[in-house]
Amino acid sequence: MASNNVNALRSLDGGDDDTKRKRRAPADKSYCITKELLMTERTFKKDLEVITQSFQNAVNSVMPDYLSHLMFSTLCPIYNFHCNFIRNIEQRIISWEGKYNTPVSPESQKIGNVLLELDTVLPIYRTYLDRLEEMLSELELTLKRNREFEQLYKEFEAEKTCYLPLNTFLLKPGQRLLHYRLILERLLKHYNQDHPDYKNCQEAHSHILEVINLSREKMQKVDNLQKLIELQRDLVGIDSLIHPDREFIREGCLQKFSRKGYQQRMFFLFSDMLIYTSRTATSLLQFKVHGQLPLRGMMVEESDISKVAVANSFTIYGGNKCILVAASSEEEKDKWIEDLNFSISMAKKQTDDRLKYGSIRSTTSSNENVSTTGSSDIDKLGTSPPSPEKQIQHRGNTTMHVCWHRNTSVSMRDHDKAVKNQLSGYLLRKFKTSNGWQKLWVVFTNFCLFFYKTYQDEFPLASLPLLGYAVNIPSEEDKITKDHVFKLQFKNHVYFFRAESEYTFQRWIEVVKCATSSARRLRVFSRMESEQGAEKC
Repeated sequence: MASNNVNALRSLDGGDDDTKRKRRAPADKSYCITKELLMTERTFKKDLEVITQSFQNAVNSVMPDYLSHLMFSTLCPIYNFHCNFIRNIEQRIISWEGKYNTPVSPESQKIGNVLLELDTVLPIYRTYLDRLEEMLSELELTLKRNREFEQLYKEFEAEKTCYLPLNTFLLKPGQRLLHYRLILERLLKHYNQDHPDYKNCQEAHSHILEVINLSREKMQKVDNLQKLIELQRDLVGIDSLIHPDREFIREGCLQKFSRKGYQQRMFFLFSDMLIYTSRTATSLLQFKVHGQLPLRGMMVEESDISKVAVANSFTIYGGNKCILVAASSEEEKDKWIEDLNFSISMAKKQTDDRLKYGSIRSTTSSNENVSTTGSSDIDKLGTSPPSPEKQIQHRGNTTMHVCWHRNTSVSMRDHDKAVKNQLSGYLLRKFKTSNGWQKLWVVFTNFCLFFYKTYQDEFPLASLPLLGYAVNIPSEEDKITKDHVFKLQFKNHVYFFRAESEYTFQRWIEVVKCATSSARRLRVFSRMESEQGAEKC
């Protein structure tokens, strides 16, 4: 019987040949949703292991007791719970499929009672959410005060296992609650109210929703804090970017006019100021700050097309400066003007001066050590960014660097959408010029696809940032004859991905579109409409 369970668990991994791929599985949508729950739970468990196992072991000898307790007194119990929780989901899937003489019963074709098990860990989640902001802040303070801890931290962040900036893993449990809510909402929408699984799913949903609603503002603050911390590390030449009253709004590329003509610059819009930077040519992949403009008193003026040589240009007046910039497209220009005008109007309503602008250590316009091209090997799957200093291994996938290379922008609202749209599972991948399909475990998070051979692998083989990519159905010219295939394309970079079923195909399309459409809006929405669209995603 034990060997049967092992074989059954392996079967959940999916097969390597056509026979296994064609194995019949229950066609009911509730089964497909439950299978998605399992696939994403595997990724969540792996992400928890990065913090509670690998990171804790790496820094335990030098980590201050207070910080250790702050982090691991909640994260370790959460991890221990999910080790058992995922086994229960796996067993339910095995029973549902009726494999290896596992008896099939009406009880085995429900998942609500399993999801109700989350009730036992929700109080720990609430404590975790209450402490999360302090957790991030204390971690930053320790990095500044403790050189030995900082060194071990950077060495761990350089490991392949740490495929995202380390502090983003600390946010994963809060994000997972959002995923449980969405999974339960899809089940409730699918079920009739008299379905035997409806009551349990409804109860589980109400309990999770209660925790989310109580912590909604805290989670938004923490998401913003994590983004400010990420930017502080990558921006050279500005102090004190992190402030409790400062909100991140948008980051992206614009061409700025100077004595040497239009030059590529990276802009960062906050609730109180606009910063413009250029990429340094060093291997640290950082951005050098050239200037900042306060939002109070700022004006934005669209350029008269008949009077300027460059399309999609507009002028920003702020402080004692006037800068002329050009966006890569009309869509990009409209998004920047929309967010700038909204942020300026909000800044006018602030009557106090709690925010202090970070002092710029150097505002030189020299091109020394500045990269002025947007070329990169970021789209070459399987390659790593050049990095003699190992600690910047994952930085090439962060949104600021992807925006620089793709000449696009991303807003905090886009980040919020991306948090809700994370997915994991097996896909078959095919390049435009190849004939065969390669089976990969694919994780979609932080606007990026990460590719593994199997879900048990400790680190990804390669990654593909998706900002700027379009997702479509293959055309006749692509000569794709298989079912459930979607196409990802950015300029001449084309990839095909094949899902195992109609449901998973639709889910991948939905998730990738929702998290990448921000860079490809077909019309300009008002801010209110944009936020309503984000809620739907």
